[in-house]
Amino acid sequence: MHAKSLRDQGVSNEKIDALAGWRVSHLFSEREKAALAWAESVTHIAHSHTEDNDYLPLKNHFSDKEISDLTFAIALMNGLNRVAVSMRQ
Repeated sequence: MHAKSLRDQGVSNEKIDALAGWRVSHLFSEREKAALAWAESVTHIAHSHTEDNDYLPLKNHFSDKEISDLTFAIALMNGLNRVAVSMRQ
């Protein structure tokens, strides 16, 4: 579902396929890498504690409002995933 949405927005299959290896891929901008690192940090907050090394790079690429919006989007998706998994969906 998400890959289709990305394709519909013009993201290449090559980039979608490289998502799992985003840290070492040349296909992602520094802005995208900062957002992906933050998404992983927030998703794994029990272990990551959203350390500064994941938060501070956001400040180079996003406004405070964008960071807030991104964090809410990550939290919402995590919540929806937990409901789906819990309900065996």
